[in-house]
Amino acid sequence: MLAIDGGNSKTDVALVAGDGTLLASARGPGINAHEVGVDQTVLILDAVVKQAAAQLDNRPAGPLARHTVACLANADLPEEEAEHATAVQAQGWSESATVVNDTFAILRSGLPDTPGPHWGVAVVCGAGINAVGVAPDGRVTRYLALGTISGDWGGGYGLGLEALWHAIRAEDGRGQDTALAGYLTAHFGVERVEEITIGIHKGKLPDDDLIGLAPLLLRASDEGDAVARTVVNRLADEISVMAITAMRRLDLTALATPVVLGGGVVTARNPLLMSGITGKLAEAAPAAEVRVIDVPPVAGAALLGLDHVRAPAAAASRLRAAYGISRP
Repeated sequence: MLAIDGGNSKTDVALVAGDGTLLASARGPGINAHEVGVDQTVLILDAVVKQAAAQLDNRPAGPLARHTVACLANADLPEEEAEHATAVQAQGWSESATVVNDTFAILRSGLPDTPGPHWGVAVVCGAGINAVGVAPDGRVTRYLALGTISGDWGGGYGLGLEALWHAIRAEDGRGQDTALAGYLTAHFGVERVEEITIGIHKGKLPDDDLIGLAPLLLRASDEGDAVARTVVNRLADEISVMAITAMRRLDLTALATPVVLGGGVVTARNPLLMSGITGKLAEAAPAAEVRVIDVPPVAGAALLGLDHVRAPAAAASRLRAAYGISRP
């Protein structure tokens, strides 16, 4: 199996034997097909695949693998998944290929390795935020996940913007005092928050630097900062409503539905955030089983690959052991 996790910040590739043995792995730059297009995206993936293939002692003649599963952060629509799948298949890495959004990898990582349908709801809150739901009968529900224009809020980038918004308003007097102002100036090594804003405005600071502010927001919340706690409470509401809405669409609120939470913001396990999420889920879906999964998404892609070839549960267990992942 060839497993690919293509994220905004990095791309991970793993070659996995049919018995779950991890044969090779490689890491490369992130991808964003919305910015560079599908053809350039596949070129980036191909370079990382070749890095992994070079580690094999006996590379097979012909296709590198039996099946490829590529979980891509920016394959947000079914038609985008299909377009990427065509491009991936054309590379000849494997006999067949599947491309899905990376939320499916997080969902699979948090589900048991039992025969039969793998179903539940996953919410990913990392650089961005997204969710997917799969019913026992195979029905799928998802969100557009295109940012503000599709009703999304949250994720590391959105939280960074929120932290900067509150910090500069505190500094210039329009907003409530908050420890975020001091945290941000210390983080960037400047004297005033306005220097950060001007740096972004003039292109001296990339927008992506805002993603790194999410841990500061969570820290301020832990320390009792009222402004930060308001933002964290809002994030708990947002993550909860994505999960609950997905369950309602699929008629899962009365079932013991696995709700898998992943992504760096969630796996920080901020107490206020987690209590808000679990509390709201308990009200709307009392039987739901909340699981926080801190695993490399490429492992979820590999598990999907093992499912595709109907590998035994022992193969999934061996793969989980290679990544240090416990069974759900």
